Amino acid sequence: MEDEKYTDISGKTISLDCQKHSSFCSEFTVSSPKVSIGKVLVYTCCVWLLAYVVFFFTQNTAVLSGAIVVTLLGMMLYIHFVKVDHESLLIIGSLGIQVSSSYASGREVTTFIEMSKIKDIVINEAIYMHQIIYYLCVLLKDPSELNAVSSVVPLFQVRIHDFMSRIRWANFCLFPLRHR
Repeated sequence: MEDEKYTDISGKTISLDCQKHSSFCSEFTVSSPKVSIGKVLVYTCCVWLLAYVVFFFTQNTAVLSGAIVVTLLGMMLYIHFVKVDHESLLIIGSLGIQVSSSYASGREVTTFIEMSKIKDIVINEAIYMHQIIYYLCVLLKDPSELNAVSSVVPLFQVRIHDFMSRIRWANFCLFPLRHR
């Protein structure tokens, strides 16, 4: 399927790519825009301008060195732990779900959830600050109780109403007998 434009929970433009590998295997990839060099320059200039103002009044060169170190560490931490380039959800009907996140620094985190542990894929809602957000999540079965849920695994956070048909397809891939 082709790339389409959607928005995430904060209104930023993202793209969703859906690939149907077979009748019971699909992959959904959500990609966000790259880090804007303009924003990086603005934040860097603001921190350094503040450091120069403090330096002007204190005449302490450690303030300038500290501003450089804080800026560099902040950027490295942001691209390594916060800025996600793309997330993918690989659904294989008889095996389970593989969730992968690729960060701007190149770091990747991949998790596989086997089919026997999955209870359902649902749309969850949460209150965040002053708004209600909806996100896709996987309910995991509790091994001790048959109908209980042991935990909830959140997947990518996009405006769910934008791609409801894709979610129905994901549910169909995992649980084909429910939809007959």
